Amino acid sequence: MTFARTTTALATVLGLGAGPALAQTEIQFWHAMGGALGEKTEEIVAGFNESQDDFVVVPTYKGNYTENMTAAIAAFRAGEQPHIVQVFEVGTATMMSAEGAVKPVYEVMGDADIEWDADAYLPAVRSYYSTPEGQMLSLPFNSSTPVLWYNETLLNEAGIAEVPQTWDEMFAAAAALQEIGHDCAFSFGWQSWVMIENYLAWHDQPIGTMENGFAGLGTELVFDESESLTDLLQRIADAAQEGTFQYGGRRGDSLPLFTEGECAMWMNSSAYYAGISDQAEFEFGQAMLPVDTSAAEAPQNSIIGGATLWVLEGHEAEEYQGVAEFFDYMSRPDVQADWHQSTGYVPITTAAWELSQEQGFYEQEPGTDTAIKQLSLNEPTANSAGLRFGNFVQIRDIINEELEDLWAGNQSAEEALQSAAERGNALLREFEAANS
Repeated sequence: MTFARTTTALATVLGLGAGPALAQTEIQFWHAMGGALGEKTEEIVAGFNESQDDFVVVPTYKGNYTENMTAAIAAFRAGEQPHIVQVFEVGTATMMSAEGAVKPVYEVMGDADIEWDADAYLPAVRSYYSTPEGQMLSLPFNSSTPVLWYNETLLNEAGIAEVPQTWDEMFAAAAALQEIGHDCAFSFGWQSWVMIENYLAWHDQPIGTMENGFAGLGTELVFDESESLTDLLQRIADAAQEGTFQYGGRRGDSLPLFTEGECAMWMNSSAYYAGISDQAEFEFGQAMLPVDTSAAEAPQNSIIGGATLWVLEGHEAEEYQGVAEFFDYMSRPDVQADWHQSTGYVPITTAAWELSQEQGFYEQEPGTDTAIKQLSLNEPTANSAGLRFGNFVQIRDIINEELEDLWAGNQSAEEALQSAAERGNALLREFEAANS
């Protein structure tokens, strides 16, 4: 009797942790954040898991953006898809065209037992990932925009008292730097995003027809029709021959040109804040992108890069409740303010921006609100809300190829842009035919 009672009591105790009443619903989250960003992403996930007992989010790194999206598509076809997949901004049109694969975020949040307001998100961030009616398709996560990073030490040595605000001032700074024996004035990375997509949005010019693809699949690229863009790229190509511009690669490959002091200025994502802080051994800062006064007297707004979180179909209602609660947690002001301050990505909500101000972050780290100011400069127009082109990952590769031929002196800016637009439009027609 004693043995039986003891065994029963022990079984009861051991069963407490494994009983169905305490089982957590598992949410699979595939992401593309490696290194320190991956650690920070997993920290957010751990915070959510510790905040409640009903759900457990399982984060899995699946490689870079392209590899992660490819893996998710393959998994969906096999019926083994995760609940959440991180997709970079140029994959938006592809995800939208994946009929039956995506559960829009506005539906996920609307169906869940939580309070949620899409208007809480920064307009320039929200508009990129929403329908023309304002319905949010995916949840903004790691959003950034290109800024002008500058080596304050070098600019001071060249007698440049003010950070260039226009492209004419950029070229004047290049001449001043050469006078003191410093050749490279500037470089940039992600050149399609920075020098075409953001240049045109910044100056309120179209990248393509039909509201940059937001209004339908029949869109066509028209960036080759911008005379100001053509002229500027030709000036940069000429600067490459003079040595004042140095090309350093398609993505972030050119970062060492800046952090090692070779180029005095660098245009790329605000999300390089942590890396530059760790690597630069000089005084640096970030400022707004220069304005091309031949195109506009003042800037419109920049557009975002980075990625959002898409929800995939094929799961139970209870699991989508967990996804919604996780998204709600990720959007909390304290979580977003910490993410922003640690990484350089913009806070996705107005409340997180205001919290960062209250905490004195921008006073302690001047210039770190540059990206938010650029994105919030004006209400986005049809030219500056973003872009939505099918096959745009491949189109960016085409733009890279044509621009690289331009920097090498193998063709003119006019030839490069015309060829890029023609080749890109052929891919748009392929995408339209496959999804009509």
